[in-house]
Amino acid sequence: MRSVRIIGGGRAGGALAGALDGSSWDVVEVLGRGDVGGAAEAVDLVVIATPDDAIADVARSVRPSVTTVVAHLAGSRGLDDLRPHPRRAAMHPLVALPDPERGAELLRSGVWFATAGDLLISELVAELGGQEFTIADEDRASYHAAAAIASNHLVAVLGQAERIGATAGLPFEALMALVRATVDNVAELGPAAALTGPAARGDDETVERHRAALAPDELAAYDALVAEARRLAGKD
Repeated sequence: MRSVRIIGGGRAGGALAGALDGSSWDVVEVLGRGDVGGAAEAVDLVVIATPDDAIADVARSVRPSVTTVVAHLAGSRGLDDLRPHPRRAAMHPLVALPDPERGAELLRSGVWFATAGDLLISELVAELGGQEFTIADEDRASYHAAAAIASNHLVAVLGQAERIGATAGLPFEALMALVRATVDNVAELGPAAALTGPAARGDDETVERHRAALAPDELAAYDALVAEARRLAGKD
């Protein structure tokens, strides 16, 4: 049986601990960021599940072990943040973890993980039933930006759609049905082929009608997304 000690019991660390409950991996304990000097003792893996900007300091606080892998869950950070540990790895789940309970379910649902470093981390991904791809350290910022756009920015866009739709009495459930159908189209056809709407077809009159109907504080986001739609459609 493999053993893991997790540093950080928030959304990510708590989700990982919950996802491994009942698995063939033994979660020895979940630590806070206090006294972690001996965290690498008598375990196969230490996972640092702290905020990104604390990873390097926490890693330096853990006494290195030649037999223990030290890993983090950050998408934008490379393996250098885990120095001076001789065995280093990264495992970023490509899924939003809203809370530990829901996060544990999601981590066991066959999600993708961006991995790097020591191959022990692949064993953990396999235990979770996940799929993996490797991202080099020099590409992690671009990778994480793409993930943020696909997830965080999408949520922000849906927030704008909800606000604007509410002014016209549009039920959010109806918007979500449109979103799900659109995402299915993108998955089947790709973004360019799935794109529809006035910006894609060059209907500038309709775009201007939209702009006239929007509150001033909604225009910057709308205009930016129209420009992106035109770019995707080859009409910029």
